[in-house]
This record gives sequence, structure tokens and C-alpha cells, in this order.
Amino acid sequence: MIKTIYISATNHATITCPQCETTKTVDVSRYAGMEQTVRVKSRCACGHTWTSVLEKRKQYRKGVSLPGTFTHIVDGNPLHKGTMAVTDLSAGGLKIKLGEPFDLRSNDKLHVEFHLNDARHTLISKNVLVKNVDGLYIGVAFSRSEPDDPALGFYLMG
Repeated sequence: MIKTIYISATNHATITCPQCETTKTVDVSRYAGMEQTVRVKSRCACGHTWTSVLEKRKQYRKGVSLPGTFTHIVDGNPLHKGTMAVTDLSAGGLKIKLGEPFDLRSNDKLHVEFHLNDARHTLISKNVLVKNVDGLYIGVAFSRSEPDDPALGFYLMG
């Protein structure tokens, strides 16, 4: 299995062993300027070895675990509803894990709803576009027609 590791604005990456979940933050500045995909092999003190892909994001992504629901929209009509968990969140989109397998493809439209775990338990209700699918994990971007959400921006800063 190949893991994706995100390079921070300070050119550091936090690597987590998929076997024992030990984490280590390393300086990856020598890879930060590269245009092509960078694959690195990692070896943990527990002996486990794996390959990771380094990715530099334009926006900060916050790791979360927030339950919610999604509705698959086809030709403007709701077609299927299901449960999901938001696993990471940014100002431009999110990564969700579906509660059960569902056939989604790039450019499918969804409507997602979930509550932030802030003091107000703010409801986030957004139209999104599927960008990538990896089993139960779906990467989505907020629809361009969606206005910026101040509550979401404030949440990401905290």
C-alpha cells in the first residue's frame, strides 16, 4: 500500500508507520521544489517498510473525524443517500470515508452535511465535486458556486 504524505508550508512532513502508528516529522525541503511525483521508502524502528508519495498542497488540511451524510446528485436530482465520515478538511474541500461501498466517479456531484466539533457544533452543508476515489475514501472539492464559509475558515485556523 502506498501512503500519501503532505509537505507543510515549512517543508516538513509527518510520516506515520502503517504497522505500529509511530509518527516522525522530517525535513523534506530537498523534495519540495520538484514538479514530478516523489516516492520515498520509509522504514520504522518496528521493522516495517513502506512506500509513500510526497504531496505539497496549496491549502492546509486539518485531520478530523466528523460523522455526516452525503447525497449523490444526478441531473440535479438526489439519487442516493449514505453515511460518511470527514477525515480531513481544507478551505477548498475535504476527504470523506463512506460508510459503505458506493460507485462514485470523478466529477460526480454530491451534497454533504456534517457538524464541526466546535463550540457551536456548526452545520456545514455544501455541494461538492468528486475529484478522486480510492475505495471508501473520496476526495472532494467544494463547488465553485458555494460561498466561502467564515465558520469553516475560523475552524481551520484553530
